[in-house]
Amino acid sequence: MQHLAAASSGQQSTLSPLFYLLPLVLLAVMFWFSRRRQKQFAAAQREIAVGDQVSTTSGLLGTLVALDESEGVIEAAPGVQLRFDRRAIVPRRLTENTADGTSTPTEPTDRPSDDQKA
Repeated sequence: MQHLAAASSGQQSTLSPLFYLLPLVLLAVMFWFSRRRQKQFAAAQREIAVGDQVSTTSGLLGTLVALDESEGVIEAAPGVQLRFDRRAIVPRRLTENTADGTSTPTEPTDRPSDDQKA
């Protein structure tokens, strides 16, 4: 009986390092994906220019009419211009999936579709 107890405690000690290593590996993977997403976001912010269709992190859509190092001005509707911190402005990527699985750019529209008019 003592032999079984010794054998089972030996198995636990070999599994123990793996048990502690797995959460560390998962944390490293999470940090890696987070860092990659941050780099993509920073690259997208560097690419924006006046005249681009943009959105804010809060969901406001519009056209970028002015941009400097710290803030940008978005025209949400004709004559309605709003100032935002530059970090809150991101490019708007409007794409539509086609039947063959590729994406094509679409034009924004302010008009409701025929389905929404009814």
